Amino acid sequence: MSSRRIPTWRRLAWAAWRPPSDPQFYGELDIDATAMLAYLEHVREVSGTRVTITHLIGRAVAHGLAEVPELRVRMALGREFERETADVFFITSVAEDKELSGVKITDVARKSVVEVADELTRRHAAIADGVDPEFGRSKALLGLLPIWSLRAVMRCGAWLTTALDLDLKVLGMPRQAFGGAMVTSVGMWGVRRAFSPLAAYYRVPVLVLVGAVEQRAVVVDGQVVARPVLGVTATFDHRYLDGAQAVRFAAAAREYCADPPAYEPV
Repeated sequence: MSSRRIPTWRRLAWAAWRPPSDPQFYGELDIDATAMLAYLEHVREVSGTRVTITHLIGRAVAHGLAEVPELRVRMALGREFERETADVFFITSVAEDKELSGVKITDVARKSVVEVADELTRRHAAIADGVDPEFGRSKALLGLLPIWSLRAVMRCGAWLTTALDLDLKVLGMPRQAFGGAMVTSVGMWGVRRAFSPLAAYYRVPVLVLVGAVEQRAVVVDGQVVARPVLGVTATFDHRYLDGAQAVRFAAAAREYCADPPAYEPV
């Protein structure tokens, strides 16, 4: 796997902050969801799959990672290493007890939104049934450890599986467990907009929160009209990127949302 020299400004960022309790910055987008909702209706009719706005945003995030390769990296030993694929971790909740869990979908940029939705639904159902092949063992282990030791254990596990790229599935710690970005929905609870912090053990450059779609007054061709608007927020790790890369990432995500079928794989 190739590596490359780190730019001076990013070396300074690494030296200035500890990971990643300090170097976070935030952004938000209001997206006209007209095209997304129309595409969701079409996909549901054609495939019979329950595809949601969150699945589309996951695809938009993967498109952003593909278009801004500076974000598709992992950091280790003072260098950057390119991630092989644009993987997205979807945070979900288990209905019975509301416990948060999640699923990493690999190579999202090369999968259709139906494939993403089917895989996420299938694997989430397995977790709800008590079968979690990726994190089951680690959750059981963490449940036995005293709280004072959890920080060190989680950071060590993240360093081994992401920085050193080791696959420790036997211990419930898969390689690059959280992929290259994370997506979660607050819109399911009717929340219009929310922000979330990055945790040290995620080791991803961006965490995206999907809000609720609401009818709002917007200006189109000089006229005030009602349109469905989706609020999306993101938390970025400044060690990976600055404002320029964040703007390019947001532009690529907005580009996808404006015409989802144009980016579906053939």
